[in-house]
Amino acid sequence: MVTESAATRRRTGTIIAMGLLVVLLTLISLGVGPVRMSPLTVLDTLFGGGSDVYRVIVQEIRLPRTILAVAIGAILGLSGAALQGLLRNPLASPSLFGAPQAAAFGAVLVIALGLADVRSYALPGAAIIMAFLSVFALLVVAGRNAGLLILILAGLAISSLAGAATALAMNLSSNPFVALEIAFWLLGSLEDRSFRHVMLALPFITIGAIILMSQRNALRALSLGEETAQSLGVHVGALRLIVILGVAFGVGGAVAVTGTIGFIGLIAPHLMRPLVGYDPARLLVPSALAGAALLTAADIAVRIIPSTSDIKVGVLTSLIGVPFFLYLIMRERRALGGGVG
Repeated sequence: MVTESAATRRRTGTIIAMGLLVVLLTLISLGVGPVRMSPLTVLDTLFGGGSDVYRVIVQEIRLPRTILAVAIGAILGLSGAALQGLLRNPLASPSLFGAPQAAAFGAVLVIALGLADVRSYALPGAAIIMAFLSVFALLVVAGRNAGLLILILAGLAISSLAGAATALAMNLSSNPFVALEIAFWLLGSLEDRSFRHVMLALPFITIGAIILMSQRNALRALSLGEETAQSLGVHVGALRLIVILGVAFGVGGAVAVTGTIGFIGLIAPHLMRPLVGYDPARLLVPSALAGAALLTAADIAVRIIPSTSDIKVGVLTSLIGVPFFLYLIMRERRALGGGVG
């Protein structure tokens, strides 16, 4: 009882601390740019104070970008934690299994066909369908109890296929300006986003988050093994499909407005696991908050790093994520007794 109570207090403290960090980063994000503002000035401007210029900058330019950073980071962190719980593998994440790449292909197809301007919801719809198919294909190809190597190879194959299909769609585009726009969009960016983009992505991200959170108790049971989970009344097959659907909604909605942003779903659960433990149910909310903090911090960083051109946030997350992924692989090898000796 004492241990359980201490673990609960620790998790609650972690959630409160991460929530405060997200709020602080949100205020910093709203104040960072060519026109710098202090957090107090940002708060005053948000509630109707300040000059008209400040209100336009904060409320119409920076606020949509920051909302998307928090929401997309949260759903990527949540999706990563859910997939790691589903597959009982610490290297599981949407980006490693081709979900963002497949979602990007669906969105690119809509853009190339000229449907993005005609039907606004065609973009996230296509992205969601392709994200669902990619993760479903991964589970079919890799199998239920796939090891680390099989999962990585299957994810690499799906990512490569989605990348090749995206390149083909760009290659067949008759308008070179559309192809160039797609190429920059694929790098992943929160730049020049408006409340139209927020309204486009947020409903799907919310649906994905609700679906994933609804399965937290089933994921906890699954951590004890499939047979134990089934004895507790969990339908493992249905659980897989529901989690895949939640990931598809969340990742598809995110990719539809930002392009591909990788590795947030891999890093966030690993940062939170030492603080809240290995219970998948306890890990979901902290991972979502960690993902929100990571992406918001990355978006702040790309605005303050000196450069001759704008650095895309998807590029920065990949530069951080790939070394972290390699470190995790080496750690897994050592844990299995196959480290470099």
